[in-house]
Amino acid sequence: MTTFRAFRADTSGDTVDRGVVEMSTDDLADDGALIEVHWSSVNYKDGLASTPAGRVARFSPMVPGVDLAGILLEDAGDIAAGTEIIVHGYDLGVNRHGGFAQFATAPHDWIAPLPSGLTTREAMVLGTAGYTAALSVIALLDHGLTPSDGKVLVTGATGGVGSTAVSMMSQLGYEVVASTGKPDESSFLTDLGASEIIDRSMLAEAGKPLQGMQWVGAIDCVGGVPLANVLAQTAYGGAVAASGLTAGNGLPTTVLPFILRGVNLYGIDSVQTPIERRREVWQRIASDLKPAGLDTIGHDIGLDELDDVLTGILDGKAVGRAVVDLKRS
Repeated sequence: MTTFRAFRADTSGDTVDRGVVEMSTDDLADDGALIEVHWSSVNYKDGLASTPAGRVARFSPMVPGVDLAGILLEDAGDIAAGTEIIVHGYDLGVNRHGGFAQFATAPHDWIAPLPSGLTTREAMVLGTAGYTAALSVIALLDHGLTPSDGKVLVTGATGGVGSTAVSMMSQLGYEVVASTGKPDESSFLTDLGASEIIDRSMLAEAGKPLQGMQWVGAIDCVGGVPLANVLAQTAYGGAVAASGLTAGNGLPTTVLPFILRGVNLYGIDSVQTPIERRREVWQRIASDLKPAGLDTIGHDIGLDELDDVLTGILDGKAVGRAVVDLKRS
């Protein structure tokens, strides 16, 4: 038995009780391989899992954290002990203790080896958000969009998915329009490669189902009315990859963008991707899709800082990615 530090949230009451505690490896599920966690990262879903109103955590008290990277301490199928690995999604940080702890366990078929070209810290600057951004970018590439076709919009551009998508698309040569509600972060977005920045208010009010065509493709991280307007402003034959719902899970649109302009809407799920596909995408993230500016996107925190960061992400104050250093004492 090994004892370790963990950030645990008790959401069983009307208010949350969360903070750093001492746990042991006996507290972890015994149906997977043991992992020494070096890095995790903070996602919107982690904020939801750490509060009763979020209705994400399946048991309580629980260690949140839907991402982790570290060292495998036991063989896991075709991955040998001592290998640097990544785990994210599935039930991690939702229905089993997650990445905000110095040790974790995960079933063998949840584990991906860290590809060459990435460090464990870089993998967590990316994490679920970067993986979701990569799936979104791949959807637009597979649709056949090229840089010469026109502008690509990214909504929620200062968030984890959005900021990574801005960097990935600009690295690939696309002209990227970034939509944000944080005008003070314009330099952050231009440093990532955005060529134009628009205020999110331009997409916030319900509009006509067909509007002037502004971009050939979009990566939407917010959903709701903004997504309806994005679809209405997408050019003929264009494509939109949608992964978020911070602006709501409704979609107040009509069939007109789809049947009159041939717009395609791709749904992006990063949670249950089969492990072989997941490993393939991480290989691309480490090579042709590796974004520039990872040091700009990520900022390191310790477990003791998590409470404030989780509150901030739910309040819409997140910029870039908070990366949790589990090696800090």
